[in-house]
Amino acid sequence: VQLQASGGGLVQAGGSLRLSCAASGRDASTYVMGWFRQAPGKEREFVAAIRWGGGRTSYADSVKGRFTISRDNAKNTVYLQMNSLKPEDTAAYYCAADRSSRVVPTTYAAEYDYWGQGTLVTVSS
Repeated sequence: VQLQASGGGLVQAGGSLRLSCAASGRDASTYVMGWFRQAPGKEREFVAAIRWGGGRTSYADSVKGRFTISRDNAKNTVYLQMNSLKPEDTAAYYCAADRSSRVVPTTYAAEYDYWGQGTLVTVSS
């Protein structure tokens, strides 16, 4: 499975960005897809995740109500709509795939099997 993330950029606080993650490869459409982020000097942290079937989602408390994860099954693409962005959202954002097809999307990075390259999001104050 290959994951290609895009959509990062520079935005002012309060603004919005939409990240995309295109997945390719056998069985990719059955995987749980997640977004993580890593700010300079900090550990990678969970942001959001979604199952392909059923669309069940999980969110970090820090982004609930501001970020929305969604997917387009026909395009094998997962999106992260980020609204009301804050300077503390500045980080490299990574998409990941969990091939276990678990019912509840996991928030643990170690349980994801495939990772895309990061896309940088910078929020200015």
